[in-house]
Order: sequence, then structure tokens, then C-alpha cells
Amino acid sequence: MTTTVLTTTYNFSAYMIYLPIVIALTVLVSQFLFKNSKTFMIDIFHQKKDIAMATNSLFKIGFYLLNIGFALCIIEFFQIETIERLVVALSKKIGGFSIYLGLMMLLNLLLFLKGRKHAMNKEKIIENENTHL
Repeated sequence: MTTTVLTTTYNFSAYMIYLPIVIALTVLVSQFLFKNSKTFMIDIFHQKKDIAMATNSLFKIGFYLLNIGFALCIIEFFQIETIERLVVALSKKIGGFSIYLGLMMLLNLLLFLKGRKHAMNKEKIIENENTHL
């Protein structure tokens, strides 16, 4: 007769801690980024607030989908048998996700800056054409 030894793992606890933290981080960064990007969007779309706000909302939804999707893709934890390993595993996962989220925020900021620069150059070209007429 064989006996089965059941070991207690902290994997479920890891998931229950990880998910709210990464979702909260994503929402917090998204709210901050897109609240402050309105000015860029209005410049990019030449003071057309309705188009700027609609585009900003679409960027926000895409940001949520991309980042929460990535957080769910990397959710897997392997046998966590002690509290110490739980803390280490969560630190690695949440820290790695935070770095990824920071890079995504910087990428969005670069896109906003590039769009604003392009819009400003286009305005200058139009102004120069109008002064030559």
C-alpha cells in the first residue's frame, strides 16, 4: 500500500496577492499617463478636443488590454512551499511587471512626444505656405 504525502503550497495565496497588485498598478499608471497625455493629444490633433479625447480613450483601453494581458500571461508560479519563497516569487513577478509597465509608459510617452513634434512641424509648414501666398 502506498501513502501519499500532501504538501501545503502557497501558490493560491501567490495568485490572490499577485492579481490585485498588478491590476491596481496597471490602473494607477494608466490613469496617471492618460490624464496627463490630454495636452499632447490636443496638440497632435490641432485643438480638436473631441478627436483627441476619443483617441486618448482608445490608447487607454489598448494600454489596459496589453498590460493586464501580459500580467496574466506571466502569472504562473511554481511550487511555493514556504512563506519566504512566496515573498521572493511575488517580488520577482511584481518587480518584473513593474519594470515592464514602466517601459510601456515610457514608450507611450515617446509616441505622444513624436506625435506632438510631427503636428508642430506640420503647423509650421502650413504657416510658411500661408505667408508665402
